[in-house]
Order: sequence, then structure tokens, then C-alpha cells
Amino acid sequence: MLNRDVLLRALGAKARRHAAVTELLQKPEIVTDMEKLRTFSREHGQLDAFARVHAEIIALREELAGAEELAAAEDAEMADLARDEIADLEPRLTALWTRAEDLLAEDDEMSGRDVIIEIRAGVGGAEAALFAGDLFTMYQYFCQKNRLKIEVMDQNAGEMGGFKEITVEVRGVGAYRQLRFESGGHRVQRVPKTETQGRIHTSAATVAVLPKAETVDVDIDWEKDVREDKMRAGGPGGQKVNKTESAIRLTHLETGLTVHIQDEKSQHKNRAKARQILASRLLDHLRQKADAARAAQRKGMIGSGDRSQRIRTYTFPQHRVTDHRIEFSLHDLEGVLLGRLEDFHERLRAAEREQRLEMLADDLTSAETESAA
Repeated sequence: MLNRDVLLRALGAKARRHAAVTELLQKPEIVTDMEKLRTFSREHGQLDAFARVHAEIIALREELAGAEELAAAEDAEMADLARDEIADLEPRLTALWTRAEDLLAEDDEMSGRDVIIEIRAGVGGAEAALFAGDLFTMYQYFCQKNRLKIEVMDQNAGEMGGFKEITVEVRGVGAYRQLRFESGGHRVQRVPKTETQGRIHTSAATVAVLPKAETVDVDIDWEKDVREDKMRAGGPGGQKVNKTESAIRLTHLETGLTVHIQDEKSQHKNRAKARQILASRLLDHLRQKADAARAAQRKGMIGSGDRSQRIRTYTFPQHRVTDHRIEFSLHDLEGVLLGRLEDFHERLRAAEREQRLEMLADDLTSAETESAA
């Protein structure tokens, strides 16, 4: 367990933010802006537990201090009553400290967000596209089991099936919290359908899980900050192909981030989707940039979402799936591809919990050192 002074300072910061958001929610400019009202209301709800536990710990510590003072009194009867009260208060306070640690370990301001998932085929040609399709199906099953709604935003089919890339939106309670461990490189080892001699091939796909950006997250001037190109949709046949300029490509000029959408026949719908994806990519870019100063410390962070990191291998001959972040293997490949990811996620959360608490202690120590200087 973290040092209790460290825990209390961390809780205090959350409680102060809770009070600040409470004031914001009373301002007319927030109340009349539905997007900001929704965003700050959600943050307020996420901070409620921190503020409540902080207040309870402060109150119990004061009661305990008073009881300890009475226990040292000369009045024997009063001292006995005080010791009984101490015996009742101490386990309650210990339980609160544990609750505080759990809250801080699991804290992520994005945890309640809906997400955008981008799946891209990597090395392996047609087989990689088929594998990307398998991953998409796996997430469909996972979302169905966990009452999350998944909707395709854009797709580029592979020549023999699957997808060269596919972008989906996932909506529901705790979507980001449930799916964030899926970001990274996924590798498959199997005999491809295209293989005639039974040789095992290795192919790959990347998955990016992006919390959906909201208006208060990123400041984008769509006229000045972004270049928009209109073009005719490509792909196999159909009335929309090469008939109208319905496809949209957006380029964020400062970062070079690019989004191309052609899934809808409507240019307006494609533009709206492209803007949502670009904003979410920019939010992800800014979050990673903010972490750059601590890159060495975060390099092995379980939930870093680094797309260049190989996170999981699906080995068909042994019916085995291995998560390389925690060195855990499961001999239930079929079940995993049917969306049974819980065994991985539970272990990943436990490993991340320890890392987060260590980082929290380091952050608070660094902040206090800088303040003293």
C-alpha cells in the first residue's frame, strides 16, 4: 500500500478538482452549452467517489484522534469507552485507505469514454487483411457480450476478404476502460488459406483504441487548421464510385495527421465522420506528447497504448494466445477469437495497478521537490 500521506495528498487534489467542477456546472455559459455540460457532468460523476472517500477519511481521522486522546485520560471508564471506539474506527479507516488506493490505481479520466477503434493490416499481404477481419469479429463478439454497441465508420476490404483497414465506433458504459488494453500490435501464426504446401506464416495487424474526443478536449479551427480535399470514392463498382466527390480527406496541418473517409454516399456524413476521427487522433497524439517527458519511465507501461508495441500473438497450431506484456498464455484460441478476453484483461489491470501506484508516488514526490525548490 502507498504511504498514507501520499494517498491523502492525491485524494485532496481530486477533491479540489471536484469542487472546481461543481462551480463550473453552475456557470450559465456551461449550463447552456450541452456538449460542455455533458463533459463536465461526467467528470463530476467520476470525481464523486474521490471527494466522498477524502471527506470520510478526514472525518474518521479526526474521530480517531479524539478517541485516542480520551483513551489516554485518567478516567478509566472514559478510557475504556474510547478504546472500544478506536477498535471500531481503525478497521473502518483501513478499509477507506484501501478504497482510496483502488480508486487512484484505476483512475483514468478517459475511462468512461466511447471509443474509436482502428484496425489495420500489417505485414502479410492478403493473410494480414484476413487476420484484421478476425480481430474485428473478435471485438464484435466482445462488444456483444459486454453490452457495447459497435458501428462501422469506414472500411477498406482486402482482396481475398477481411480488411486492409477498418474503423469502428464503440459506444456504451466504460467502453474505453474495457477496450484500452487492445491497442498495439497483434501477430498471428497459422497456415494461410492461400498456402498450398501447409507452411505456417506470420502476419500482423495493428489496433488503435482512441477515446472519443469532445469539444473541450481539442481546439481545432476546421477552416484554418485543417486542409480538406474532396474526391471521388474508390473501390468496386456502385453508383457512388467515380460519380460524385463524396469522399473526404482531412489533413491536420500542424501534426500532419490525415483521415480519409469514403464509406458514406453523403459528403456531409463522410466529413462529420472524418472530423470525429481526426479529433480523436489529435487527442491521442496530444496525450502521447504530454507523456514524452516520462517516456523512459512509461516505456513498459501496461496501458500505454503504443501501437508499435507487439502485445499479443495468436498461434493456431498450438491453439495458444500469448500476451507479451504480462507473459501470460491461454490455450483457448477459439474462445479468445469469440471475444473471451477477460482472462487477459484481469491480469493486465492487476499489473497496471502496481505500475500506476508506483508512478503516483513518484509524481507526488517530484511535484513536492519542485515546489520546495
